Amino acid sequence: MIGEILARMARNPTDSVDGFLRNATHLIHDRDPLFTGAFRGILRDRGVTCLRIPAQSPTCNAYAEGFVKTARDECLRHFVFFGERHLRYVITEFMTHYHRERFHRALGGQSIQRSADEPGGVAR
Repeated sequence: MIGEILARMARNPTDSVDGFLRNATHLIHDRDPLFTGAFRGILRDRGVTCLRIPAQSPTCNAYAEGFVKTARDECLRHFVFFGERHLRYVITEFMTHYHRERFHRALGGQSIQRSADEPGGVAR
């Protein structure tokens, strides 16, 4: 039973339609016991190399931690979700906002992906 659940958990991210690792070659993760050898083996069989960050090194994953905090604080805490489909829709909309509309202090107020109507933007 546990092995079947573990296999499904490893296959879902690499799903060719909506898996978030569908085009990825690497997965960088912490040393959580969730990432077992069997889990990493299934991902390896699907072409994803798992890289564990060093033990007791919180700054190695700072960008990912920052994004998770931003997504949680600015998006997920403001909704009550009525299923996986609704959650996926909200996250997709947030990602669009995060990359195209949100103010980025490090870029001098510019967005990561400029739209065609912004100066220097290109049509997509």
